[in-house]
Amino acid sequence: MHKFVYSSLLLAGLNPATADESVNLPNYVVTATRTDTPVNQLSAATVTYTRADIEQYQVNSLPELLQRATGIDMVQNGGMGKNTSIFMRGTNSDHVLVLIDGIKVGSVTTGTTPFQYLPIDQIERVEIIRGPHSSLYGSEAIGGVIQIFTRQGKQQEKPNITLDAGGGNYATLETSGSISGKWRNAWYSLSASHINTQGFDARKPTTGFFAIDHPDDDGYYNTGLNAKLGYRFDNNAEVEAFYMRSEGRTDFDGTPDKTEFVNQLVGLSGALDITDIWHATFRLGQSRDDNDNFAPDGSFYSHFDSTRWNASWLNELQLAEDHQLIIGADYRFDEVDSSTHFTETERYDAGVFAELHSRLFDRHYLNASVRWDENEAFGDYVTGSFGWRFNWNHGLSAFASFGNAFKAPTFNELFWPDTGFGGGNPNLQPEESTTFEVGLAGNHDWLTWEVRAYHTNIDNLIASWPPQNIDKAQIDGIETDIGAEIFGWHNKVGFQLLSPKDRITNKRLPRRAEKILNYDLSRSFDALDVGATILARGDSFDDTRNNTKIHGFVTVALRAAYHFNQNWRVSAKLNNLLDKQYQLTDTYNTADRNFFVSIHYNN
Repeated sequence: MHKFVYSSLLLAGLNPATADESVNLPNYVVTATRTDTPVNQLSAATVTYTRADIEQYQVNSLPELLQRATGIDMVQNGGMGKNTSIFMRGTNSDHVLVLIDGIKVGSVTTGTTPFQYLPIDQIERVEIIRGPHSSLYGSEAIGGVIQIFTRQGKQQEKPNITLDAGGGNYATLETSGSISGKWRNAWYSLSASHINTQGFDARKPTTGFFAIDHPDDDGYYNTGLNAKLGYRFDNNAEVEAFYMRSEGRTDFDGTPDKTEFVNQLVGLSGALDITDIWHATFRLGQSRDDNDNFAPDGSFYSHFDSTRWNASWLNELQLAEDHQLIIGADYRFDEVDSSTHFTETERYDAGVFAELHSRLFDRHYLNASVRWDENEAFGDYVTGSFGWRFNWNHGLSAFASFGNAFKAPTFNELFWPDTGFGGGNPNLQPEESTTFEVGLAGNHDWLTWEVRAYHTNIDNLIASWPPQNIDKAQIDGIETDIGAEIFGWHNKVGFQLLSPKDRITNKRLPRRAEKILNYDLSRSFDALDVGATILARGDSFDDTRNNTKIHGFVTVALRAAYHFNQNWRVSAKLNNLLDKQYQLTDTYNTADRNFFVSIHYNN
């Protein structure tokens, strides 16, 4: 059975001796099928960022990285460390499933993931899979799935050490370091990071009943730690333990106006070949999302602590050379501990699924999956998907897919206590979606391109307060990705054209732009790397009635890196070159022109 070393090491704990060889293999992904699969055999839209990409683009946060991906619209309420919403393919911000090393993360009260708190220095690889994937993962995967793989490091006998330090505007300082290696049949990785910034005033003064006027800088600091330890037995069975934690504080303008946070992940995975054609993977993990909130005078305001227990069992069966069957089961137990007394504080979800991945007539690839979930809050739900891809000669491909998905109501929507303004609704049903997608792609000597069109209907959307399943949405979109090598310059263009409509009011869904363009240009001159990024975002509306308009903008960033030798490198980046004054959310500020300079060591 074919094994993709890097992804299997992270998800199933396979041979660490060659893990570093596959770090730069973005033509394979794990998340689209829950097992390593070549991208050119998939109908799903995929984007992969490796550690090398993160360092090349010189991004300082996970939201900054995700903003580069086609199909994603990122909205942030202020600067670094402030509340971040990811809208994938025009769906809601809680319609994105997020995994870290195979463990589901996020808040069980809000249903979203605090991307702003996940330290970029602890990330090895990010896979973004657009489109419905509830038939593999269950709730939330309406818009897509984002899976984050934490730092793995090089698996070599001699310990590999990396050190990074840098600083820039707004009194921003960053440091990080890691050590990794192997000893006999064991491998290890340990990394730590810290970022501290004074920030800028997150919000303009507001008027009205909830008037806010806090003319101060809103800072942010975050300390992160990541550790992995694995062992391979003589019978090729493997076990790996992993741990990730970030904690710190972020300031903002409002009541409350500061949050102390802890995000933590603890997990254990094991893998073994039961027979020559049967490979099994087991995983157990716990994710935490804890927040303590404080009023402007420093007094305690509230706390919301989420805990998710995850268990999964995955079985890969190689039925024949061109046919692979994947059968698995997931169990998740969510609980909340809060200063707000929810009417219920825990629930479970259990799911079983099967997927068939086949090659027919040499050039046709089929993916079909089905899943059944039982959720303690609303009962049973069945999802399915089907994808087809055909690879012609001359590097041309065609693909099409269909799938349905669902999103379980959050604890806030179900169990929020009635304090005089209405409470949660325990009779809510899951939000439901269906998506059709078609596309063409080409891979040529100097040019790669891909065009996709999709149509999504979402029913039972939860709206109003008290919450009810009364809203409906229709989202139509076209996505284009182009990569070209011209006179030694590497060009990457991503463009999305979107029509996200409320089917009841015919208004545009809030905080979603209809047009977004990303363009990146880069080249290496011996020891010098240079690059530039242009982001153009069309206008959007900040409210459901489309009364508050957020104007579009164009930003430009420049970067350069000089390699003194194979161990030392200095990098510099200038963001918002044109000093554009713009907003992503009404009344919230964004950064002026700013720079960041850092030095890196890698033995």
